[in-house]
Amino acid sequence: MPEIIIGNLQEKLNVEPDIEQLLEDILKFALAKEKAPEDAEVSVVLVDDAYISELNRQYRAKDSPTDVLSFAMRESVPGYGGMKEEPATERLLGDIVISVERAWEQAEDFGHSFRRELGYLAVHGLLHLLGYDHEDEHNKKIMRQKEEEILKAFNLKREAI
Repeated sequence: MPEIIIGNLQEKLNVEPDIEQLLEDILKFALAKEKAPEDAEVSVVLVDDAYISELNRQYRAKDSPTDVLSFAMRESVPGYGGMKEEPATERLLGDIVISVERAWEQAEDFGHSFRRELGYLAVHGLLHLLGYDHEDEHNKKIMRQKEEEILKAFNLKREAI
């Protein structure tokens, strides 16, 4: 069974334990749906805007906060949503870093729940770890469809709850 490790490095917003369980459940579901290795390992780190802004500056040369960053440990195939074949011993897929502050603001902006936004960001980050991207319209459509299918399974709808 996949291992999801969740760390909360921010103290600005209270994240209920059931939210962490939701993230674990939704990511395990997504990994199974995408036929990732059964022993896959993903870490999720919940941070504040200052923390993610520093990562964004350091790794993407963008001096601003963002909602989610993914740091893949496995190579993906360019132009294809999927991982390269690698030895089964390669169980660590990577890290997903989510700004809880941005998630909260975006939930309000989009008019849906914080749970939905955090779930979306986690799934979005995971799909990047699995090799998907949204650099062109074709790949963006594929990625958005996969995100919505996974979120729908957890009743995390776009509309306000």
